[in-house]
Amino acid sequence: MANKTTKRRPSIPVDVKTQLWTFSAGRCQFDNCNKPLWRHDVTMDKMNKAYIAHIYAYSPEGPRYDPVLSPKLETDFSNLMLVCDECHRLFDDKSKVEEYAAERLIQMKKEHEERIKLLTDINPEKKSHIILFGAKIGQHASPLSYQNTRHAIIPEYYPVASNAVELGIKNISLEDAGDNYWQLQEENLSISFADQLKHLKENSPVQHYSVFGLAPQPLLIKLGTLLNDIYPAEVYQLHREPSTWKWLEEDKEIKYELLDPPKKGKHVTLKFELSATITDDRITNVLGEDTAVWSIKIEVPDNDYLRSKNQLQNFRKIARNAFNQIKAIHGQQTTLHIFPAMPVATAIELGRVWMPKADMPMVIYDQNSQRNGFIKTLEIKPN
Repeated sequence: MANKTTKRRPSIPVDVKTQLWTFSAGRCQFDNCNKPLWRHDVTMDKMNKAYIAHIYAYSPEGPRYDPVLSPKLETDFSNLMLVCDECHRLFDDKSKVEEYAAERLIQMKKEHEERIKLLTDINPEKKSHIILFGAKIGQHASPLSYQNTRHAIIPEYYPVASNAVELGIKNISLEDAGDNYWQLQEENLSISFADQLKHLKENSPVQHYSVFGLAPQPLLIKLGTLLNDIYPAEVYQLHREPSTWKWLEEDKEIKYELLDPPKKGKHVTLKFELSATITDDRITNVLGEDTAVWSIKIEVPDNDYLRSKNQLQNFRKIARNAFNQIKAIHGQQTTLHIFPAMPVATAIELGRVWMPKADMPMVIYDQNSQRNGFIKTLEIKPN
């Protein structure tokens, strides 16, 4: 009786290999893996760690062998997947053949290739630089990352790179109760912005910026003043319920009110009562009784009220209107003291609508539990 021999693996034609690498963008096609197959994960050295896997096995002993389709498709592009070693071992394990049937693998391959085609078809006007600015808030470090923000911009925009532009200081030991914290953070933000974003503004063919910030409100306002309207940008808000950076479909009308000060005063302030109420005594405890307090508020302040882009756009309008009205009454040279209780996106947009050549200088305050009230943090002066 002749010995049973295992069929030798067929040689894959060069043009089919090229097609596999091209249509997969060199990434593992197994569902939710997407691992780059051209570099080492740790050292980033260039290498080829790809496996060309058969959906229908070429050998009768292999997983998912089909007596009709296997011989017909053994070197056909439609029957081959580019995958990493780990995923290859998983779905070629004979004990998992039912779990990873041919139909399921075909669907994975199809969806991966369609996603790559969609991304590579994007014209530059649909691409965006992801900007992350994170800073310590009280005792809490910022949890910002490229991975949990990039999905928020799709499908309106698509990331221009596989990493974000990061502006914050990581692992800072200073706490925001100290003056040194604010000076260090402001200087770092200004330098980092000049080094990274000004370079992109001058050299990148993509001129759109998707901005994600999780930092104390004075620093977010400062970031907004740096961006201004010179940088075409979309600013995003981290929602609590559900926890996502994506703008939600909800478009409940939020009525913003600009309230005149109940009395005149030497000091001019503008408080934002959006995420919490700020009573006037918390301001006069800092500046004294001789203070005129303007207010932008909503009916029920809530730290998760901001749900849609339209609500943020309406905030921009009333903030711009407030700057105009206050300047007209008090004069452009008068310092405007800002007391914010507002979502992160509105803080950034407040800075963006402030006009450096036309608006009043600002002093920004921040509520600090260690110092039992608002403290002076940053000064923002016109050009």
